[in-house]
Amino acid sequence: MRVLLRLLGFLGAHPWRAALAVLLGVATVASNVGLLALSAFLIAAAALKPELAALSVPIYLVRFFGVSRGFARYAERVVSHDVTFRLLRNLRIWFYERLEPLAPSRLLEHHSGDLLDRAVEDVDELQNVYLRIFSPILVAAFTVSATFAVFWVFSPLLAFVALGFLVAAGVGVPLLVDALARRTGRQQVELRAELSAQLVDSVQGVQDLLAFGAEKERRDRISEINRKLARAQRRMALIEGLQGSLNDLLSNLAMLVLLVLAIPLVSGGEIRGVYLAFLALVILGSFEAITPLGSAFQFLGRSLSAAGRLFEIADEEPQVRDPQNPAPVPERPGLEFRRVTFSYSNSGSKALDDVSFEIKAGSRVAVVGPSGSGKSTLARLALRFWDPDGGEVLLGGRDVREYAQEDLREKIGLVAQDTHIFNGTLRRNLLLARPEATQRELERAVEAARLGGLVESLPEGLDSWVGEQGLRISGGERQRLAVARALLKNAPILLLDEPTANLDTVTEQELLGSIREMVQDRTTLLITHRLVGMEGMDEILVLDKGRIVERGTHAELLRSSGLYRQMYDTQREMLAAA
Repeated sequence: MRVLLRLLGFLGAHPWRAALAVLLGVATVASNVGLLALSAFLIAAAALKPELAALSVPIYLVRFFGVSRGFARYAERVVSHDVTFRLLRNLRIWFYERLEPLAPSRLLEHHSGDLLDRAVEDVDELQNVYLRIFSPILVAAFTVSATFAVFWVFSPLLAFVALGFLVAAGVGVPLLVDALARRTGRQQVELRAELSAQLVDSVQGVQDLLAFGAEKERRDRISEINRKLARAQRRMALIEGLQGSLNDLLSNLAMLVLLVLAIPLVSGGEIRGVYLAFLALVILGSFEAITPLGSAFQFLGRSLSAAGRLFEIADEEPQVRDPQNPAPVPERPGLEFRRVTFSYSNSGSKALDDVSFEIKAGSRVAVVGPSGSGKSTLARLALRFWDPDGGEVLLGGRDVREYAQEDLREKIGLVAQDTHIFNGTLRRNLLLARPEATQRELERAVEAARLGGLVESLPEGLDSWVGEQGLRISGGERQRLAVARALLKNAPILLLDEPTANLDTVTEQELLGSIREMVQDRTTLLITHRLVGMEGMDEILVLDKGRIVERGTHAELLRSSGLYRQMYDTQREMLAAA
């Protein structure tokens, strides 16, 4: 119930539209009942050959209801769907706004395919909350009340019998359907989420599946999930059929019972005979508002399961929060790590252990070391993707936790080793860094990143499509695109995490030369395991197992014969052998 009330709370943004849709729903049912019942009354009354004037009101009402039924139905569909689509739009925006603060730390705990299913399928499932649950229940409540009042005018006995049948169809059948469908509905949601996750994984990893011959195993897995989902859908279809049959049975039984009870009243003169068919069709027409309630409860289990999955993510607490009163970020800040300790989990393994160093404004520092030594973690902490477990990360002399995340990241340009390339054009991927950038600025960033040859070779230049995750261009070109994007941002601090990964030696030297030209006045942190261009660094930090084991200039570290010298000699031997 708490989840349902929370969902209905989203209607607060559109109260008048929701109320209008309910009123139009009531008008639709009233028009249908009025048309049926008054037509029956008119035919019966006309058989007695009264004065035409005596039938003028029923005639005009029949015409009115005949016209209003179509208008009310159309208007109700337009308004109710408009409200529903507005709700879905608000839900998607709300859910995404809740997701953003969780990235990346908390979102790593969830499967990407599952998150996609929640954001798309589960949100779409919630359209049933209004269309098939909220609105039909209110329309049915108004209809039952009006039907009871109509029958009460003729006989309290008939009124209570009609009420009994309407309640049995409106409450008893839905409760039965809910009991039968709740578990199946929950299974449908879970199986659909699992199927989406498997499909996303399979599409993203299709090359590896084909390379290792694992496509059959994955296909069999997807087929098994699909078979389970089909079985759940068949069970749900059987429940739908049962619900429809019970509603038809109760509506016809109600009409029969009321006729049996009304005939003696007509014979006794308590009710005029012309109203007999009128009463029969009133109860029959009233079931139009009751029939959807079976579907309402059938969809209730699925909708509540989908809502629960959304709220499960939305209610998670972000690991990183903005301060209540953010401090302004300096224009040209330095960056300092002061006794920073950090681990990605509670396993006890530390990614960083008591790390301290300072990069003064405008200086260049390189962090080198073997894979897994914690180098990339430095960039993530500087950007506040995570907060350190101990110590401080300082920007401009202040702890980064004193700044708003948006203000902090505005001052930092990043080239990550796993930079995401969006499924769009080169231009759109570049403008992500600075939407207001001019054509000349785009061209300068492209040339600096050694992407000019690629742009010239493409038929549409910067407006060429790069494909899903940039798969239409090579790995080296994707990396250079990431560099161009960071250079275009023109932030005072530049974090380069393996910026020359996937590049050949010649292109690497050219790109590093361009980067050095572009970062002359920027605070730069270069994270790499390839010891190229280290002579131009003001300081080099050697990281191993989360700790700084050496520090100094390139020449000093070569003389020390430590880990840096070993890495340097090994890379020289590899280059010589190549």
